[in-house]
Amino acid sequence: MMCTKWLALLAGFLGLTLLWLPLSLQAQLVLSLAALGMMFFGMTRQDNAVFRLITFIFCGVLALRYAFWRTTETLPAFSEPLNFIPGLLLYIAEMYCLVMLAISFFMLADPLKRVAPKVRSLEELPTVDVFIPTYNEDPELLAATLAAAKSMIYPREKLSVWLLDDGGTEAKRTHKDPVVALAATRRHEQLKALCKSMGVHYHARKKNDHAKAGNLNDGLRVSKAELVVVFDADHAPVREFLKETVSFFKEDPKLFLVQTPHYFLNPDPLEKNLRTFHAMPSENEMFYSVLQRGLDKWNASFFCGSAAVLRRKALDTVGGFSGQSITEDCETALSLHARGWHSIYVDKPLIAGLQPETFVAFIGQRARWCQGMLQIFILNRPFLAKGLTMGQRICYAGINLFWLFPLSRLAFMLSPLLYIFFSLEIYQANIQEFGVYALTYLIASFAMQSYLYGKVRWPWVSELYEYIQSVMLVGSIVSVIRNPRKPTFNVTAKGQTLDSNGLSPIAVPYFVIFFVLLAAAVYSVWRLATEPVASDLLMIVAIWNLINLGVAGAGLGVVAERRELRRNQRLPIRRHGLLRQGQRTWTVILVDASSGGVSVLFPEHEPDIDPDSDWSGEIEVRRGGRAVSFPVAIRSVRQCDGTNVFGFAYPQRRPETFMAIAEIMYSDQAVLQERISRRQVRLDIVRGTLRFARWSVVESFRATAYLFGFGRSGKIVSHADAPIVVKPNNAQIPARTPAVTAPVGGVRSHA
Repeated sequence: MMCTKWLALLAGFLGLTLLWLPLSLQAQLVLSLAALGMMFFGMTRQDNAVFRLITFIFCGVLALRYAFWRTTETLPAFSEPLNFIPGLLLYIAEMYCLVMLAISFFMLADPLKRVAPKVRSLEELPTVDVFIPTYNEDPELLAATLAAAKSMIYPREKLSVWLLDDGGTEAKRTHKDPVVALAATRRHEQLKALCKSMGVHYHARKKNDHAKAGNLNDGLRVSKAELVVVFDADHAPVREFLKETVSFFKEDPKLFLVQTPHYFLNPDPLEKNLRTFHAMPSENEMFYSVLQRGLDKWNASFFCGSAAVLRRKALDTVGGFSGQSITEDCETALSLHARGWHSIYVDKPLIAGLQPETFVAFIGQRARWCQGMLQIFILNRPFLAKGLTMGQRICYAGINLFWLFPLSRLAFMLSPLLYIFFSLEIYQANIQEFGVYALTYLIASFAMQSYLYGKVRWPWVSELYEYIQSVMLVGSIVSVIRNPRKPTFNVTAKGQTLDSNGLSPIAVPYFVIFFVLLAAAVYSVWRLATEPVASDLLMIVAIWNLINLGVAGAGLGVVAERRELRRNQRLPIRRHGLLRQGQRTWTVILVDASSGGVSVLFPEHEPDIDPDSDWSGEIEVRRGGRAVSFPVAIRSVRQCDGTNVFGFAYPQRRPETFMAIAEIMYSDQAVLQERISRRQVRLDIVRGTLRFARWSVVESFRATAYLFGFGRSGKIVSHADAPIVVKPNNAQIPARTPAVTAPVGGVRSHA
């Protein structure tokens, strides 16, 4: 540790000295290559703190030298406003990126990996209230989450599960519009019956004040356990959730939060439309597998709205969950950190949830995050907040400021056009200077991205995610800056289906940008070929624009939506069971399951089952010597590696059926961990660039085909899910209207 501190001091002195040292172009080239060499040397030992610091230091040297050169040598003259103003805006965008790079180095200096302490005695375990807030989610989704929460390993007398229904409040049930009132009353009665039959508490408050934060605070009012667990309506926990989290609170009386990652069963629009879900790390893995662990080092890991355990005593000190911003989770954590409370992050997937399926829903979710984080930055001012440590100030400010990325991303996307079309020189440099300063800095940036995030983010994917959000989020940023208190909480739509291929309703701006960049690429080639003395700057800008065109082309693939056939998302499992029909019994292996059905294969004797028949039976699995069984009906047969896989649906879904679903889907945390570990594989820059280039070409053609009416698919009707049957009055909660075919039991996901 002492060696690391001295090395940091030496690095700071070296960086400041080199920043102001005047160097010739040749000397700068030598310095840049030497710094790159030391960076790559430091990268050879990723788990060594000293080597990690060496890597950061020499990347910082390159970044500082680039910033110094960029500030002193490349800005247009103030006397030329047409060049100076856009040039200054581009410069500010670059400096923003350098600041965020420095903050990321600080946050990721020494990421932590937590291990749950051993539980010494069951009597010492605190009481736990599980809150599942809901607004407009369907009963079938809620039943699955409630069943999983009920199945968690914990003393029964110390665990209470609460469904907090904001869709059936008294205000809604007495609404002046009879349609709204009737819908709320029906929901209220249905969910009350569901909760009673499943042995959980149902609560609906009087009014829908302060959105999710208000709902959670009303849950605090009617409950009394020492710890509060929050799960989103679509976040079903594994059985070990409390086992892996609660014991931390015994070790630290000032601990207010144990946060765990959000794991998703379904792809987001990029993963679905580019077909990367099963091979490429998901977007959220960069935050949950790397950044939250880095924040944990500085006691700055924060509440993410779900999959977390909080101490009631701590919440009481700040009046419950904060509701000033529309991201109540981060704001609540900030308030408690400022009061001296501690947080812990456990990097272990312990819930399985859903994310937005359509691009419109995806953008709506990100707009809420963007506006909420900027609200916190403006209204709560974490960089000045009393009670925070310097490390916490930097971390919170960095997390909030990150959401200004749409401004810098669009600046980088559109700046080359000013020179290509209008010959505005907003970046003054020749090709030699660009190579010595900018190119070496860019190489260092890409190398650091791979070093820090290589297992969780492939080359160019960050650029693509930022671009597709930036086009739509600029308006959100402007809105919150103009009036920080204006944004309101909107529930993210999930569980949506698409019955045919087609373009997103908000695809037009992406086509406009793509075709403008394409025209710029063609025009820049024409200028290079026809101008007698084409400038070095034109060559640089043409390459820059070509890279932007590649990102925009891949972006078209994201807004060209492929149809979504599944109502309930499957979770791959490997589990033995028995299939019974009358006196006949077969040994089966369950290969995947969802809240609508299961897929099985027969390792020994395969029965003669017609998928178009009404064949039905019962599947039995065992847990701890106890049999768990549920009825099934045949729906499909498909080929997988030369083996028949039979898809069965649940012909009826009672509360005990959902308890069985929870048993087969969420009994083993290792299933979730294995899926994440299988995807977290590094992809080198060469293969990553080639893969991205293929997306750019192929997906831009696919999207253009959709634009002109080609490549669309017809609608397909499917089996409806079985209704939910609840006691005590045997009421049926009907399934939704069928829309599309699904391979197993006609099921699709919902959140």
